[in-house]
Amino acid sequence: MLISAISVLMVSMLSVSQAVQAPAPRLVSIAWLVEHLNDADLVLLHVGSARDYPTHIPSARLITLADVSVSDSSAAGLNLQMLPADQLRARLESLGVSDTSRIVVYPAINAIQSSTRVMLTLDYAGLGARASLLDGGLTGWVAAGRPTSDVTPPATQGSLKPLQIQPLVVDGTFVREHLTRPGFKIVDARAKTLYDGVATGGSAERPHKTGRIEGAVNVPFSEITNGASQFKTVDELRALFTAAGVKPGDTVVAYCHIGQQATATIFGARLLGFPVLLYDGSFEEWSRLPNAPVTNPSVRIK
Repeated sequence: MLISAISVLMVSMLSVSQAVQAPAPRLVSIAWLVEHLNDADLVLLHVGSARDYPTHIPSARLITLADVSVSDSSAAGLNLQMLPADQLRARLESLGVSDTSRIVVYPAINAIQSSTRVMLTLDYAGLGARASLLDGGLTGWVAAGRPTSDVTPPATQGSLKPLQIQPLVVDGTFVREHLTRPGFKIVDARAKTLYDGVATGGSAERPHKTGRIEGAVNVPFSEITNGASQFKTVDELRALFTAAGVKPGDTVVAYCHIGQQATATIFGARLLGFPVLLYDGSFEEWSRLPNAPVTNPSVRIK
């Protein structure tokens, strides 16, 4: 009897342990957040700006991309790059994130790419198993008749162990070496006009090259959601990636202008189970690299 009781206890403890360690779903619903809004370990992050933060989900803390990235606006610099691990850890702790936190991220406006950039940063930091994105964002929350707040929650200092950085970010050398390698697909997440070379990205002072990385396929970030911060169905997403030529088992290596829009396409790819990598330097860097192959379909040989 004693042995039986111990066995039952061990099985029970194992089940509890597995439940605790089970990764959080990548998407959670408005109904889920309503049920868990007052959980003690919840860290709710409003991805936006000081301008839109006065209308936020109760208990949400404001996070901007500048909080969890570094940008260099010099002629040789790159925008929106990952922070060094120690700095990223300190920034996340200042937002109240701890090793035991259950993190939920939501977009303040219908611009999903900022929230997916935060999600990818959490994945990169080794915290992805505890993080989810609110499907529908603040727009969906308000549409569901849920209350908002203008009260900033008290500052809470989190506590994180040294981050276990995940190998999710690659550079131009990696992309160049994998342009035609089987099992890898370079995916351009920019608008089709940029992919086709009809328009040119960058700024007037520092324009990018016109066209795309040679051999890249196009899954525009704007096609991943329905335009109201709500993700398309798995079947709809699968159709997008299949039409672009991404095959089951391919590793999606996504890029955009500076590594923001690409994270939305990456998020969609992960919902389908694809392995993913972000080319963080994106076309901003690729345009400057010597002999980096660019295709411009808008130029026709006469």
